[in-house]
Amino acid sequence: MPDTDIAIIGAGAAGLSVAAIAASLGFRTTLIERGAMGGDCLNTGCVPSKALLAVAHLAAEARRAPRYGVVVPPPEIDWALVQAHVRSAIAKIAPHDSEERFRAMGVEVLRATGRFTGRDSLDVGGRRLVFRRAVIAAGSHAVLPPIPGLGLVPFLTHETIFDLLTCPQHLLVLGGGPIGLEMALAHRRLGARVTLVEQAQIASREDPECVDVLRAALAAEGVELREGLGVAELAPAPGGLLARLTDGTTIKASHLLVAAGRAARVDGLGLEAAGLVGSARGIATNRALRARGNRRIWVAGDIADPEGLGPRAFTHVASQHAGIIARSMLFRLPAKLDYAALPRVTYTDPELAQIGLTEVEARATHGAIQVLRRSLGENDRLVAEDRAEGLIKLITTPRGRLLGASVVGPRAGDMAGMLALMIGRRLPLSALAGAVLPYPTLQEAAKRAAGDFYAPKLASPMVRRLLGWLKYLP
Repeated sequence: MPDTDIAIIGAGAAGLSVAAIAASLGFRTTLIERGAMGGDCLNTGCVPSKALLAVAHLAAEARRAPRYGVVVPPPEIDWALVQAHVRSAIAKIAPHDSEERFRAMGVEVLRATGRFTGRDSLDVGGRRLVFRRAVIAAGSHAVLPPIPGLGLVPFLTHETIFDLLTCPQHLLVLGGGPIGLEMALAHRRLGARVTLVEQAQIASREDPECVDVLRAALAAEGVELREGLGVAELAPAPGGLLARLTDGTTIKASHLLVAAGRAARVDGLGLEAAGLVGSARGIATNRALRARGNRRIWVAGDIADPEGLGPRAFTHVASQHAGIIARSMLFRLPAKLDYAALPRVTYTDPELAQIGLTEVEARATHGAIQVLRRSLGENDRLVAEDRAEGLIKLITTPRGRLLGASVVGPRAGDMAGMLALMIGRRLPLSALAGAVLPYPTLQEAAKRAAGDFYAPKLASPMVRRLLGWLKYLP
């Protein structure tokens, strides 16, 4: 007889969500975690990075304050208190993800390494565990690029940068994705000199028009951007390290952050014994997140590579995966993963938000589209706050169905939920154009952009003739 109904490897966002659902429905659930409960999101990702950014934004606001008659001295950064705030944020959220909370739900929590020994069995710290179903939610880890000399110099990743005891004097960031951009801005605002090297373009997945706005903002902050260049070699140097770039120039820095992407954490899982194959992309599944090669196993979170969709390393995707697995594995109902309305946000300042398809993606998949643009410089709320900067783009079909939205501006991520709902529910653009929104808010920019879709139709000769007739009615 199986020892458990559902064995879950990994107590990050995906694994915890599946465990909570399964236990609440009465399934015998075993949660296996060899590291910290809460995974990357709580301990080395979303929570500490946003806590650090919050302090960095406060420092920036203090520097801006005298422009508006609020005279305060230039901010002095107490790094010990900054780190205390980061640790406090983690500590306040940790009980929600804790071993004690899940044991109270009835989940068996095993703090050990889980490794498959067969198609329905695991070795967990020396104990043989037979399962009916299993979920692999082992997450991902930082990628270390094959740069000569990387092993000879001290370096940081997203997993270790929050352990710094002092602010870097000069932080060299390798990688212009969300992690690299957020950490570059945070440390620059907290007093570090920052150079970011990206072999392609920063935020390369995002809309180029929006990225241009972010690029200019980072340059104005003093972040030195070196795009289109790689690192040819790294070497130790007094007080830090020396990086030689592919154009022959050199950069001497005190600290190095490697933010070159993530890879699925498949090593050590014993996938072959379970009939599975893993790669840096993760474990292949169908759109119900059922693993290819073993129908007893589902895959969730960063390590899942759904058919034709690829991995998505976001906490909100982990929650989405948990819902799909609940329908497919627990209720045996049809379930199909769909990323058509997926939002993602880079939490720089301005923020960069993408919901659904970019303009380039929409043209490739739908052909004829319409692009509606609105400058956030016209938004009354941002004008009142002297932050009137940025852009919103709505990508629609010719008939007015929203396919995607790109936003760059202060708090752009706050608009993502509304726009994701529009796309996910396939609501007509008229629903947004006709919505009654509180004034003044940033979301009015999206409403005005939606209204631009109908403005030419209302000004057409036919409508004008109709209005001419209607004016004679009593």
